[in-house]
Amino acid sequence: MIKTEREKMSDGEPYEQFDPELVERRELIRRELLTINQLDDNKQQNTNIKALLADSGDDFWAETGIEFDYGFNIHIGNHFYANYHLTMLDTCPITIGDHCYIGPDVGFYTPVHPLSAKLRNADVEMGKPITVGDSVWMGGHVTILPGVTLGDRVVVGAGSVVTKSFGDDLVIAGNPARIIRYLDDNGDVSPG
Repeated sequence: MIKTEREKMSDGEPYEQFDPELVERRELIRRELLTINQLDDNKQQNTNIKALLADSGDDFWAETGIEFDYGFNIHIGNHFYANYHLTMLDTCPITIGDHCYIGPDVGFYTPVHPLSAKLRNADVEMGKPITVGDSVWMGGHVTILPGVTLGDRVVVGAGSVVTKSFGDDLVIAGNPARIIRYLDDNGDVSPG
């Protein structure tokens, strides 16, 4: 069976970004988010956002300024909070666990562009999924790059650029992010 461009994109394979189905969806999402981000009723705003996502838990709250490409590749658990100006480029799936709190101006970026100028000039694009575990807290201006997986109970310091995956019970920070502190399995600072 031949895959659609949407299927290839979501699977992280090279795909045609100007495929009519994908362009139509991006245009729809832009129109919808333009309207949603102008609402002054946060409850209605969040209900409308949830309707554009693949799935999300009941307790979902995002402040004004959320942006994403497709929505159908975004999976968010329960008890989610995002501060102002969340960006989620969901070429590939972005999966976020339960009890996650996201600071302002955080970006999740799944697209991967080729290093080869020849391929970039030919509009070859692909992506890698991002996965975030449960009880993760991210400070403001955090950037999560393609292919990153964060475990449970991870704290990401403000301004960090996360270029690789990390396990559970950690505080990470920096550019590129590195381990700053280990936490115990309750999420408390580990002795020593």
